[in-house]
Amino acid sequence: MQRKPKNLFYVEPTFTVYQALEQMVEQNVGALMVMHDGHLLGIFTERDYARKVILRGKASKHTHVEEIMSEHPVVVSPNDSVEECMKLMTSRYIRHLPVLENDTVIGLISIGDIVKYIIDEQKFIIENLEHYISGT
Repeated sequence: MQRKPKNLFYVEPTFTVYQALEQMVEQNVGALMVMHDGHLLGIFTERDYARKVILRGKASKHTHVEEIMSEHPVVVSPNDSVEECMKLMTSRYIRHLPVLENDTVIGLISIGDIVKYIIDEQKFIIENLEHYISGT
Protein backbone atom coordinates (compact mmCIF):
# COMPACT_ATOMS: atom_id res chain seq x y z
CA MET A 1 0.00 0.00 0.00
CA GLN A 2 2.91 2.34 0.67
CA ARG A 3 3.96 2.27 -2.99
CA LYS A 4 0.52 2.93 -4.42
CA PRO A 5 -1.06 6.31 -5.12
CA LYS A 6 -3.44 7.38 -2.36
CA ASN A 7 -6.44 7.77 -4.72
CA LEU A 8 -9.49 5.63 -4.04
CA PHE A 9 -11.34 4.76 -7.22
CA TYR A 10 -14.93 3.77 -6.59
CA VAL A 11 -18.47 4.16 -7.85
CA GLU A 12 -21.81 4.46 -6.16
CA PRO A 13 -24.11 1.43 -6.50
CA THR A 14 -26.59 3.50 -8.53
CA PHE A 15 -24.07 4.31 -11.26
CA THR A 16 -24.79 2.64 -14.55
CA VAL A 17 -22.37 0.02 -15.76
CA TYR A 18 -21.53 2.36 -18.62
CA GLN A 19 -20.55 5.14 -16.19
CA ALA A 20 -18.41 2.69 -14.23
CA LEU A 21 -16.69 1.51 -17.41
CA GLU A 22 -15.97 5.12 -18.37
CA GLN A 23 -14.32 5.66 -15.01
CA MET A 24 -12.32 2.43 -15.32
CA VAL A 25 -10.98 3.60 -18.69
CA GLU A 26 -10.24 7.10 -17.36
CA GLN A 27 -8.35 5.71 -14.35
CA ASN A 28 -6.81 2.82 -16.33
CA VAL A 29 -7.96 0.22 -13.79
CA GLY A 30 -9.59 -3.19 -14.09
CA ALA A 31 -11.84 -2.87 -11.03
CA LEU A 32 -13.67 -0.31 -8.97
CA MET A 33 -14.90 -0.60 -5.44
CA VAL A 34 -18.62 0.00 -5.00
CA MET A 35 -19.17 2.28 -2.03
CA HIS A 36 -21.93 4.28 -0.42
CA ASP A 37 -21.48 6.71 2.48
CA GLY A 38 -17.91 5.47 2.91
CA HIS A 39 -18.93 1.83 3.26
CA LEU A 40 -17.72 -0.90 0.95
CA LEU A 41 -20.67 -2.70 -0.64
CA GLY A 42 -18.89 -4.68 -3.32
CA ILE A 43 -16.50 -4.59 -6.21
CA PHE A 44 -17.11 -4.17 -9.93
CA THR A 45 -14.58 -5.77 -12.25
CA GLU A 46 -14.05 -6.32 -15.94
CA ARG A 47 -14.94 -9.95 -15.26
CA ASP A 48 -18.30 -8.89 -13.79
CA TYR A 49 -18.97 -6.88 -16.92
CA ALA A 50 -18.13 -9.74 -19.26
CA ARG A 51 -20.03 -12.41 -17.35
CA LYS A 52 -23.02 -10.51 -15.99
CA VAL A 53 -23.73 -7.89 -18.63
CA ILE A 54 -22.42 -8.87 -22.05
CA LEU A 55 -23.10 -12.60 -21.85
CA ARG A 56 -26.57 -12.04 -20.36
CA GLY A 57 -27.56 -9.52 -23.03
CA LYS A 58 -28.00 -6.61 -20.62
CA ALA A 59 -27.48 -2.99 -21.67
CA SER A 60 -24.58 -1.15 -20.03
CA LYS A 61 -26.40 2.18 -20.10
CA HIS A 62 -29.49 0.77 -18.36
CA THR A 63 -27.97 -1.64 -15.84
CA HIS A 64 -26.87 -0.36 -12.45
CA VAL A 65 -23.62 -1.48 -10.89
CA GLU A 66 -25.45 -2.79 -7.80
CA GLU A 67 -27.23 -5.34 -10.02
CA ILE A 68 -24.05 -7.04 -11.18
CA MET A 69 -21.28 -6.16 -8.69
CA SER A 70 -19.57 -8.86 -6.69
CA GLU A 71 -20.97 -8.46 -3.18
CA HIS A 72 -19.02 -9.21 -0.01
CA PRO A 73 -15.57 -9.02 -1.60
CA VAL A 74 -12.61 -10.68 0.04
CA VAL A 75 -10.72 -7.95 1.89
CA VAL A 76 -7.33 -7.61 3.56
CA SER A 77 -5.80 -5.30 6.14
CA PRO A 78 -2.60 -3.27 5.80
CA ASN A 79 -0.98 -5.81 8.13
CA ASP A 80 -1.48 -8.71 5.70
CA SER A 81 1.69 -9.71 3.88
CA VAL A 82 2.20 -9.86 0.14
CA GLU A 83 2.37 -13.64 0.47
CA GLU A 84 -1.01 -13.75 2.24
CA CYS A 85 -2.54 -11.56 -0.47
CA MET A 86 -1.10 -13.82 -3.19
CA LYS A 87 -2.53 -16.91 -1.49
CA LEU A 88 -5.97 -15.30 -1.22
CA MET A 89 -5.96 -14.21 -4.85
CA THR A 90 -4.83 -17.61 -6.05
CA SER A 91 -7.17 -19.69 -3.90
CA ARG A 92 -10.23 -17.49 -4.58
CA TYR A 93 -9.47 -16.83 -8.28
CA ILE A 94 -9.65 -13.08 -7.80
CA ARG A 95 -7.46 -10.24 -9.04
CA HIS A 96 -8.34 -7.41 -6.64
CA LEU A 97 -8.40 -7.04 -2.86
CA PRO A 98 -9.87 -4.02 -1.09
CA VAL A 99 -7.74 -2.98 1.87
CA LEU A 100 -9.64 -2.04 5.04
CA GLU A 101 -8.30 -0.57 8.24
CA ASN A 102 -10.79 -0.34 11.14
CA ASP A 103 -13.68 -0.90 8.69
CA THR A 104 -12.47 2.02 6.55
CA VAL A 105 -11.40 1.45 2.95
CA ILE A 106 -7.85 2.70 2.45
CA GLY A 107 -7.03 1.17 -0.93
CA LEU A 108 -7.24 -1.62 -3.46
CA ILE A 109 -4.49 -4.11 -4.26
CA SER A 110 -4.38 -5.77 -7.68
CA ILE A 111 -2.53 -8.81 -8.90
CA GLY A 112 -0.45 -6.35 -10.95
CA ASP A 113 0.59 -4.59 -7.73
CA ILE A 114 1.66 -7.92 -6.26
CA VAL A 115 3.70 -8.86 -9.34
CA LYS A 116 5.37 -5.44 -9.42
CA TYR A 117 6.24 -5.71 -5.72
CA ILE A 118 7.80 -9.15 -6.19
CA ILE A 119 9.81 -8.03 -9.23
CA ASP A 120 11.09 -4.96 -7.35
CA GLU A 121 12.04 -7.09 -4.34
CA GLN A 122 13.88 -9.60 -6.52
CA LYS A 123 15.70 -6.80 -8.34
CA PHE A 124 16.75 -5.33 -4.98
CA ILE A 125 18.06 -8.70 -3.77
CA ILE A 126 19.96 -9.32 -7.01
CA GLU A 127 21.57 -5.87 -6.88
CA ASN A 128 22.65 -6.42 -3.27
CA LEU A 129 24.08 -9.84 -4.11
CA GLU A 130 25.98 -8.38 -7.07
CA HIS A 131 27.45 -5.65 -4.84
CA TYR A 132 28.38 -8.25 -2.23
CA ILE A 133 30.04 -10.51 -4.78
CA SER A 134 31.94 -7.68 -6.47
CA GLY A 135 33.01 -6.27 -3.09
CA THR A 136 31.72 -2.74 -3.75
